Amino acid sequence: MHIVDGALAAPVVIGGAVLAAGGLARGLRDLTLEKIPAAGMLSASFFVASLIHVPIGPSSVHLILNGLAGLVLGWAAFPALFVGLLLQAVFFGFGGLTVLGVNTLDIALPAVIVHYICRHGIATGSPRVAAIWGGIGGALAIALTAACVALALALSGAAFIPAAKLVLLAHVPVMAIEGLLSAAAVYLAIQVKPDLFLSLQGPVR
Repeated sequence: MHIVDGALAAPVVIGGAVLAAGGLARGLRDLTLEKIPAAGMLSASFFVASLIHVPIGPSSVHLILNGLAGLVLGWAAFPALFVGLLLQAVFFGFGGLTVLGVNTLDIALPAVIVHYICRHGIATGSPRVAAIWGGIGGALAIALTAACVALALALSGAAFIPAAKLVLLAHVPVMAIEGLLSAAAVYLAIQVKPDLFLSLQGPVR
């Protein structure tokens, strides 16, 4: 789901960079010492999972795990996912540096949205209920990310509208896979390390 350098109009690139910078600032403020180990683990998981990708036009299809990152980290998902995207752009040429802000926004903002939608279901439910909400969060994060990528492409010109539609369609199976993976991860974590989700029980900020 990486948008490559040169694919987007300049206003979209600039706007994405500004919004991503705001998300990073908020995320760094929320990245407490207790969250750093989980942030590192989830950043590494995103980095590895998204290395296996299938190119589709100006973007690509791959696992992201941003829903799980959002459920655990909240706003701190911004810096965690940014680091993964930066390393991929530098070492493997996935995406690019000029579109780093847009790619970060497309992947991290859905993670934060999922955090607020699913947090109470995971924090107050049984392991099975938490797993269901985890699956919803995993699938929803992919749907929202695909929509953000499609919007960025569509805003860059009418020529990208077919590619934007393709991005949405191609990520339907990815939604199902990510939903199952996130459900399984939440189900396991809620039993062996329930304190991983303690931040979900706090007040909405």
